[in-house]
Amino acid sequence: MRLTQSVAAVAACVQLGYALDLDVTSPDSIRTAASTLAHGLMNYYQNNKTDTPKESIGTLPWPLYWWEAGAVWGGLIDYWAYTNDTSFNDVVMQAMMAQTGTDNNFLPEAYYSSMGNDDQAFWTFSALSALEYGFPDPPEGSPSWQTLAVNAFDSMAPRWDTATCGGGLRWQVFSTNNGWTYKNSVSNGGFFQMAARLARFTGNSTYYDWAERIWDWTTATGLIDESYRIYDGASTTDNCQEVQQLQWTYNPGIFIYGTAMLYNYTNGSSVWETRLTGLIEQVDQTFFQAEENATNVMVEAACEPYGTCNNDQFSFKAYLARFLAKAMVVAPYTRTAILPLLTTSAQGAAKSCSGPSDGVTCGQKWYTEFDGNYGIGQELSALEVTQALLIDEAPGLMDHNDVKIKPATTSSTLKPTVSIGPASVSGITSTSATATGAATSATTAAPSSTSTAGSVQSGVPHMNVLLGGALIGAAALL
Repeated sequence: MRLTQSVAAVAACVQLGYALDLDVTSPDSIRTAASTLAHGLMNYYQNNKTDTPKESIGTLPWPLYWWEAGAVWGGLIDYWAYTNDTSFNDVVMQAMMAQTGTDNNFLPEAYYSSMGNDDQAFWTFSALSALEYGFPDPPEGSPSWQTLAVNAFDSMAPRWDTATCGGGLRWQVFSTNNGWTYKNSVSNGGFFQMAARLARFTGNSTYYDWAERIWDWTTATGLIDESYRIYDGASTTDNCQEVQQLQWTYNPGIFIYGTAMLYNYTNGSSVWETRLTGLIEQVDQTFFQAEENATNVMVEAACEPYGTCNNDQFSFKAYLARFLAKAMVVAPYTRTAILPLLTTSAQGAAKSCSGPSDGVTCGQKWYTEFDGNYGIGQELSALEVTQALLIDEAPGLMDHNDVKIKPATTSSTLKPTVSIGPASVSGITSTSATATGAATSATTAAPSSTSTAGSVQSGVPHMNVLLGGALIGAAALL
């Protein structure tokens, strides 16, 4: 993901006197609000016209990048699952099939040379959601959702780089791209979540082995610290000795859902429960208590208060909302901690959706009325946090045996976290949970990993970087 031009603010606009109508206690009201937001989101999409070049079908207008289109289609697959509204299914299908690439792994030729591992992961997330929710099958002769997800994973696994930093994926796929020397949390988190979801769906323990390996490396390098803060990334030029400490909402969102999947896959392992609980508690502190007038309202803390978010970052809250909601399904004990955060945030988002010219265009800040800052990222974020309240309406998550996980409407509270213990990058050690899925063959075997009864904490020093308007994370530098 790269730095984009900011969407122009409309400070001179005439504020309309109404906002998105949302009663969070009424599924019908939530569905209506989600429909309004989904239609508003699709008003931005133009690349399905008859004269659209083939390589542009399914993508978003400049200055938005390829990865975000994949995220949009994932949001609309969830919209279908949560509302049973098929209005956008044909558009989603056309878009997803247009970007599969020659090898059916979301590496299309037009975007291949500029590909980031995180970019490919976001399209794969969408294929996995289609697979898990039973979205209509692709047309005859097209790859299945499972084929796309597995092929994408298999294309990423050989990129695991042990020559620097003891492992990890680089941000960029090719050495000619800016960002090649950066190993970031979103790329490794994306790979982690893909592994976790494929482990649960297929029952293949090799995916679980990969997920463990990725978690171990991420914590050992300090990208996830002892308090479960998730930082942006680290450079290979110093062997990942200094971690860029900016925190973005989408990183913990991605890891939370992967961790919740592994909690489910291991039949409630206390190891994954501790990790999941720690991530959720840290997210609450960092992103839902960031502003005095925004208690329990999600804030993109690294840029939103300072007005420095770029187009990529405008959409980041969407993914934290999406994956928090999904985590409640596969780890029901998290519901009492997560649902109030999503509910308050959805209420705030609805109030912010009062912009021109329809009176329901959404702004960025969810603790004020429309702030004049609008676009695809803001609209997607509002849609995601709103439709998250419909998670109980979704079909059960399927696996390869068509076993479905339905949302649980009651659960216990989060248990207290415990600190994770020390380990070094060169000799990664971790707490290992026993995988319960049936092992089947996999194309790419995970590297071997030594696991012991201790958990992981980085022994790597961190940069003392303060959050502020003058700072831009490495995910936004290029």
